[in-house]
Amino acid sequence: MPIPGHVDPVTVPRQVTAREDGRIDLIGLPRPQIATLFQEAGLDTKAAKLRAKQVFHWLYHRGVTEFEGMTDIAKTMRPWLAERFVVGRPDVVEAQVSTDGTRKWLLRTADGHDFEMVFIPDADRGTLCVSSQVGCTLNCRFCHTGTMRLVRNLTPGEIVGQVMLARDALGEWPKGSMAGLEIDEEEGSYTSDGRLLTNIVMMGMGEPLYNFDNVRDALKLVMDGEGLALSKRRITLSTAGVVPLMARCGEEIGVNLAVSLHAVTKDVRDEIVPINRKFGLEELLQACADYPGASNARRITFEYVMLKDRNDRDEDAHELVRLIKQYKLPAKVNLIPFNPWEGAPYECSTPERIKRFAQIVFEAGISAPVRTPRGRDIDAACGQLKTAAEKRSRAELDRLAAEKQAALD
Repeated sequence: MPIPGHVDPVTVPRQVTAREDGRIDLIGLPRPQIATLFQEAGLDTKAAKLRAKQVFHWLYHRGVTEFEGMTDIAKTMRPWLAERFVVGRPDVVEAQVSTDGTRKWLLRTADGHDFEMVFIPDADRGTLCVSSQVGCTLNCRFCHTGTMRLVRNLTPGEIVGQVMLARDALGEWPKGSMAGLEIDEEEGSYTSDGRLLTNIVMMGMGEPLYNFDNVRDALKLVMDGEGLALSKRRITLSTAGVVPLMARCGEEIGVNLAVSLHAVTKDVRDEIVPINRKFGLEELLQACADYPGASNARRITFEYVMLKDRNDRDEDAHELVRLIKQYKLPAKVNLIPFNPWEGAPYECSTPERIKRFAQIVFEAGISAPVRTPRGRDIDAACGQLKTAAEKRSRAELDRLAAEKQAALD
């Protein structure tokens, strides 16, 4: 069977189109960079640092989207900020709610590109599935999202903006104060208790490690105690196996690692996950063994989609166990029933086969839960994130943008 897509899927993503009004979006910027921008706009160093501290607090602790709502900043200062800067969020094109409570948003960037995010509520947690790119380059054959064309990387602001937008929608911006700021309102201390959104998984559109810098910078804001203050233990980054960047992920971001494994032999993984032709199983598993911070308390998750007659034999389960033990990996395996989509080349394994596969792995002392499919009725299940808009080619998107601009002119 021919290998789909590129063997080396690295492509040159489109550049971000600057805002027409010339203002700078502050979402996604760390506090020192905000202070530098304020200083470049005319404030002295002391004033720039103070305003940056205030604005950062309002952005990430309160979720305020207008400078006018920043009540501890002088009224005369707020228009000055609004003329030069903006507090962005991705535009919501469509929001859907599944019968099981899963929520999916179709979002649009300021320069007109569509992507999706999903919120999955459970009894003891709420997980936000965040996208890192508009489109994808990996062409994994079981994944509907993988059939999309890569348009561009999402910026740090567009990545962290998904988390902020989810908090907007869930109505759970925490109240609180930041040391050193005088707040007129009577409020309790900042707390993360009681949030609906408790976990983040970088498992949406795109390969996070092919947008490493932007993903790292966004997640640092999410983890910042003076930012969104979500523990790194509650964040998981999933990669299909971009081996050269896995160590950097552990060192520079430090979040939990998930690996889209899906097969335990070269031939089958070459077919299902084409990046295996560039970074093979042995190289990938060694990178997992070397992942900084991996331990029994912070196990690596192997994602394994169950495909009928392709990767679901007893022999495959035994080989999976052998590989995990050979590389002495602190690991668990998430078994994912395949979510069929029109034109997909595979079928889902039978429930009996999935149960047997899980039993073999579990009896070897490795956790192997079967993931319950969520959001299938709104195409929000694993591997199904694909917008109709992103079926278009770059040339068509450019043409439509040109036509829109011509109409405005």
